[in-house]
Amino acid sequence: MASPQMQRTFPEVLQDIIGNFEQIIRSEFRLAKTELREEAAKAGKPGAAAGIGLVVTLYGVGFLLLAAVYGLATLMATWLAALFVGAILAIIGAIFLASGMARLRRLSPRPDKTIRSLEENAQWAKDQIK
Repeated sequence: MASPQMQRTFPEVLQDIIGNFEQIIRSEFRLAKTELREEAAKAGKPGAAAGIGLVVTLYGVGFLLLAAVYGLATLMATWLAALFVGAILAIIGAIFLASGMARLRRLSPRPDKTIRSLEENAQWAKDQIK
């Protein structure tokens, strides 16, 4: 049995709980910040691939439009070259774009570790109150 001198007062216990809760909240924010930074770093390469794909696709569309103009305006062999180059660029661009977008879809913007940790902390707080 604890002696009266060893027992803490309610305000002391409450102050400790509040202090612990503040530390937990700060830790959760640090964890969320770190987790979001990690996910943003993962998005760099797929985002760049998607960007390259978009640029190359735009050039491809430009050449296809140029080919259509040449074809309709002159009906000469020059438009066949422009059509070929445009089609190749559009295919390459579409491959880069599809690859980058597929990689971006696999990334999770949710801070799962933080959510789990918050749930655990909430359960811990409930247990402390009981």
